[in-house]
Amino acid sequence: MSGKVIVVDDEAAIREALQQWLELSGFVVQCCASAEQALGLIDRDYEGIVVSDVRMPGRDGLQLLDALLQLDRDLPVILVTGHGDVPMAVQALRQGAYDFIEKPFTPERLLDSVRRALDKRRLVCENRQLRQQVADRGRIEGELIGISRPMEALRRQILELAGTSVNVLIRGDTGSGKERVARCLHQFSPRASKPFVALNCAAIPEQLFESELFGHESGAFTGAQGKRIGRIEHADGGTLFLDEVESLPLAQQVKLLRVLQERSLERLGSNTSIQVDLRVICAVKPDLLDEVKAGRFREDLYYRLNVANLRIPPLRERREDIALLFEHFAQQAAQRHGREAPPLVPGELARLQAHDWPGNVRELINAAERHALGLGGQPGEQAQVVGQSLAEQMEAFEAQCLHTALQQCQGNIAAVMERLQLPRRTLNEKMQRHGLQRSDYLPDEQP
Repeated sequence: MSGKVIVVDDEAAIREALQQWLELSGFVVQCCASAEQALGLIDRDYEGIVVSDVRMPGRDGLQLLDALLQLDRDLPVILVTGHGDVPMAVQALRQGAYDFIEKPFTPERLLDSVRRALDKRRLVCENRQLRQQVADRGRIEGELIGISRPMEALRRQILELAGTSVNVLIRGDTGSGKERVARCLHQFSPRASKPFVALNCAAIPEQLFESELFGHESGAFTGAQGKRIGRIEHADGGTLFLDEVESLPLAQQVKLLRVLQERSLERLGSNTSIQVDLRVICAVKPDLLDEVKAGRFREDLYYRLNVANLRIPPLRERREDIALLFEHFAQQAAQRHGREAPPLVPGELARLQAHDWPGNVRELINAAERHALGLGGQPGEQAQVVGQSLAEQMEAFEAQCLHTALQQCQGNIAAVMERLQLPRRTLNEKMQRHGLQRSDYLPDEQP
């Protein structure tokens, strides 16, 4: 059995004995000589438990218990004392101690209590993670809008990767939302409170790359009048997003690789090594492996960056999302301009879904803003549908109609049946075919 245990006791001999007993049973043990030292190691996400002596100089075990429970009411704390009595035990348990062990005690008595406490802690942490995943799913649907299966899969992949620190390579066409995906990876990660630093590699002149990435000291080169913190150092603890990373000059690729390997950098004009902890997310439009084969990108850096990869589907591969996205962006634009967005008529909706959207979401945002301003000229008015049969267009339109009805009826199946004039079995089959779930449309207060 494994688990983390922090042992707090001011007597070195007792700390060593407890550590030996616990480590022989497979636990990971950290020892502290004072309550203050222990508090510096624990936060609400700590997955282990605490075993503490009661009688200690300075802050005693009962005071430590109170401080720990203010930090996390669900943290199991086992108190140990050689001077305990019934009133003290009752007080400790009333304060929220998990258990109270009086010296002298056998190793078996301590190990039994530790195992039970760790079982409780593990269950608490698992439940918190599940609740967080449910909350994140709701939040990410507001960041990456879409009911299509490709978007559902993308959101699921993002949440799975967000909890890790692996480097991620994002592939997608121009305007597909690569930076939005990168921001979601950061936003739903443990690094969310630290900086998200974005740099478009194609927009930086080659002679400025080193200073931009690594920073410089005063006088490092002509015109360097003061010290400058580079993007990598600024992202310490957080996430560095390199858009169009294929444009990174070969000379800077070597230096970036060294940073990723050694987790340290040197500013231009300095010999001092600076430790950095960051996650790197890169975005590319071409296949980066083709750039490697052409000699324009280092193979070793490619494998460092491509630990995990995400592909953002273009709009033409998720046409059932087009009307939903268009409505969302049109409403946003209307609010910015202080007016109401005119409703879409069926002919306009058909044209939107028939258009191939070579500019992807960026083009759609532009079209939605023009619509909100009443400028007309929707994309695709004269467009021919490329690579999409009539049956595929009808499927996309049907999925959107079902989504709209479920949304407006808040998941009330009887109301959807009446609105769409469909029998229950037919509606169920269509919802299943399009991957629509009633539970996704229920009001928040409903189970």
